Amino acid sequence: MGLLDARVSNRNVLVTSVDNVMNWARLSSLWPMGFGLACCAIEMMATNASNYDLERFGIFPRSSPRQSDLMIVAGTVTMKMAERVVTLYEQMPEPRYVLSMGSCSNCGGPYWHHGYHVLKGVDRVIPVDVYVPGCPPRPEALIGGLMKVQELIRMEGLGISRQDALKKLAEKSVDPQQVIDQVRKAATA
Repeated sequence: MGLLDARVSNRNVLVTSVDNVMNWARLSSLWPMGFGLACCAIEMMATNASNYDLERFGIFPRSSPRQSDLMIVAGTVTMKMAERVVTLYEQMPEPRYVLSMGSCSNCGGPYWHHGYHVLKGVDRVIPVDVYVPGCPPRPEALIGGLMKVQELIRMEGLGISRQDALKKLAEKSVDPQQVIDQVRKAATA
């Protein structure tokens, strides 16, 4: 929601819906749970540091699952750790979102073929909303994934389910390479 999405009357009164205000408030104050499982956690910590400054997006890490609305699964999920991940997910209040970061949490990474102890993707134990690929993904990729979570929240509404919002997000998704190519063509023209 922004000034372009809503109407502004002659007396500087903003007219919008409750859905838009609630979604704007939720997407502007994401509180991810600050825990990491392996090397992806280093990239997650770098994203929270001053070079990338997630606080400008309204994203502030919390240490308790009861205060978090976003779980970032960063790293290798072993079979023993899967129980704890589920417990932490169940302690989070609704609405809650999950971002899977890195090859190990997405699909088991390089360990899934030779290791019996590694979970073959965290989506086998908890529902995942956004996947960030890479081994480990750069902070820019994590910021892109967090922006996808914000888009998902923007698509949700009081009468729209999470599955419908995910379908709308997939239909509306934009390839970043196309945007870069368009900018380059406009700059050279």
